[in-house]
Amino acid sequence: MRHTFHLKTLAVAIATLSVASVASAAGLDRSGQDITAFLQDGTYAEAVYTYIDADVTGKDTSGNKIDDIAESYDFFRYGVKTDINETFSIGVLYDEPFGAAADYSGDNNFVDNGDNAVLTGFGLSPAGNGEGTNVEVRTENITGILGAKFGQNKNFQVYGGPVAQRVEADVRLRGQAYSAADGYTTHISADQDYGYIAGVAYSKPEIALKVALTYRSEIDHTMDISETYPVAGALARNPAAASQNGVVDVTTPESVNFDFQTGINPTTLATAKIRWVPWSDFAITPPLYNGVSKSLLGLGASGIPPEGLDLISYDEDQWQVELGLAKRLAPALAISGTVGWDSGAGNPVSSLGPIEGYYSAGLGAKYNVTESWAVSAGGKYLWFGDAEGQIPSKTIVSDFESNDGFVLGVKVSYQAQ
Repeated sequence: MRHTFHLKTLAVAIATLSVASVASAAGLDRSGQDITAFLQDGTYAEAVYTYIDADVTGKDTSGNKIDDIAESYDFFRYGVKTDINETFSIGVLYDEPFGAAADYSGDNNFVDNGDNAVLTGFGLSPAGNGEGTNVEVRTENITGILGAKFGQNKNFQVYGGPVAQRVEADVRLRGQAYSAADGYTTHISADQDYGYIAGVAYSKPEIALKVALTYRSEIDHTMDISETYPVAGALARNPAAASQNGVVDVTTPESVNFDFQTGINPTTLATAKIRWVPWSDFAITPPLYNGVSKSLLGLGASGIPPEGLDLISYDEDQWQVELGLAKRLAPALAISGTVGWDSGAGNPVSSLGPIEGYYSAGLGAKYNVTESWAVSAGGKYLWFGDAEGQIPSKTIVSDFESNDGFVLGVKVSYQAQ
């Protein structure tokens, strides 16, 4: 017999439909750091696969076409939780919260074509080997959660626990768009450090009401870094000075997630998600890159503050909103639709990720294979905001318009109550 979606279990079903709820968002945001797996009743487990394919094209300030720079990528999310008793619950979540994947190619100012007057002025000969600007940032999170329910009907719950996070990154700046920084390369070695999660939730099962507010802390990393910067050797009149090993401090941002759902009638559920991330506080400031920028300021370069330049930074905080409706069509089948908005992290924005937020529309479905096992699938179309790309000195170097992308996801879930 197929499992029937009663109002309480309808809420559980629809929670699994958001398999493609967050992707290609502001800053380096990827997974959205969803914790709703922990808020399910009884013993619950899920495995989620998400695939993102964006089309981000534009022109440089010379009018050259920039072909699609957004590399398609995928990631997994896992979660498991169980109730120890009627009061306490424990869970473990895995996701890949932050990341970037961009790669320039073709004939434009972000590809090393050997024509850079600034480097020539320093007595350097650009390689002209056709290498393009490239960035890849990878992160992984493992979150342990302990929750405690209280109140007359155990409607309230507080939860929290430790978060282990691993981060690594590679960046190559190529082409005359980056002026003296053409040829800069850095590898930031993997580092693991720790933060925490804390939240509070309220539920009223008879109307499928669930409300949760979740805070994730900043996580400070001190990471080994290797840098190569051709201009550094020229400034020091010592080719060996072009390469340097050291450490860099990187703090991944805190965040706040608000999750809401409520039944409208016995077969219909309304959902809402709001996320805030203060990307304006985030920066990656490699020591050699920053030091050279201060030297260039002393030589009269413009657009460089006294403290030097960050390699990556953002001007504004991210706000993200997603609204949804879900409907049970048959005893074992439910569908949902969502609309969403992401504010982006400012415009102009880094040329390593030239998108100013997006609007989105998505569809999803869940089918209960048995009373405990279910399969969900979802898709989402993204309309990216037009953006001007800038280098760290705030010089505008590119323009990106009329871009879009899509997200696909599939989830397998198990629940025993």
